[in-house]
Amino acid sequence: MDVFKLILVSVAGWMNREQQHVIEYLQEEIRTLKEHQEDRRIRFTDEQRARLARKAKRVRFGLLKEVTNLVTPQTLLKWHRQLVARKYDGSAKRRKVGRPPTAEEIRQLVVRMAAENPKWGYTRIRGALANLGHEIGRGTIADILKQAGLEPAPERERKTTWAEFL
Repeated sequence: MDVFKLILVSVAGWMNREQQHVIEYLQEEIRTLKEHQEDRRIRFTDEQRARLARKAKRVRFGLLKEVTNLVTPQTLLKWHRQLVARKYDGSAKRRKVGRPPTAEEIRQLVVRMAAENPKWGYTRIRGALANLGHEIGRGTIADILKQAGLEPAPERERKTTWAEFL
């Protein structure tokens, strides 16, 4: 007789747990419906989709077909898959590869220094920027000036205009 009671209690506990999941899902569904009482078409927010998907995942698929009223069980399971995918998506934490680009403010400063001081080479411009608190390499300065169409210091000095000469 004790074995029969044990089996009966186990089955009753299992059924109770499953029924509790169904009740929790239905309560969440009702809460969602009440939030959309005035709307004709129910448009779910991401938070509502996540809540419904979490509750629906714990209910058997066959039982879910019987109790869902708002959306199909396939939709609920799709929402759950998207929720899990979003949880493990690391795209927000990814960074771009390589060095970050030089700030536009510093690029303009380098071009201005080179244009106003034709005798200054890359090292002299780098020293002036260091005095202003900007650490930048000679190669970066060379690239910036090349992109701006300015020659290195000796060629820049030789191409003095008549207005500058006079």
